[in-house]
Amino acid sequence: MIDAIDRALIVATQDGLPLTPRPYHAVAERLGVAPEEVMRRLTAMLDSGVIRRIGAVPNHYAIGWTANGMTVWDVPDEAIDQIGPAVGALDFVTHCYRRPRALPEWPYNLFAMVHGGTREEVRDKAKVIAALLGEHCRGHDILFSSRILKKSGLRI
Repeated sequence: MIDAIDRALIVATQDGLPLTPRPYHAVAERLGVAPEEVMRRLTAMLDSGVIRRIGAVPNHYAIGWTANGMTVWDVPDEAIDQIGPAVGALDFVTHCYRRPRALPEWPYNLFAMVHGGTREEVRDKAKVIAALLGEHCRGHDILFSSRILKKSGLRI
């Protein structure tokens, strides 16, 4: 369960942390609590699953990544727990996850988001993933983004 301070902390941070050198201190000042309390509470909420993550959400286009492709892979289900983390650890993969197949139309079960300055760059990075997957790669495709969607989490 969350208390009134946790709830206020969620509301204060759900649109992002302040862009200051010490964002947790700024939030603490706004809420009238100690910065250590803000950090302790956020850590506790992460550990308990009340919140899922704290992370940056960059505008890929603003930083020069104008070609964005979700690479999708058909890999054996029994190998995905081993190879998925290896794909996700690649420095050019921003997120990687498993999804259920929708046979027969959709055989893909491993998804990895890749960004680049050009579509050719994204294709080259997909070749690196294919090489890493090796014999586990039974097929793949790249779904290129055509527009930016606003990303936001749950709001309270």
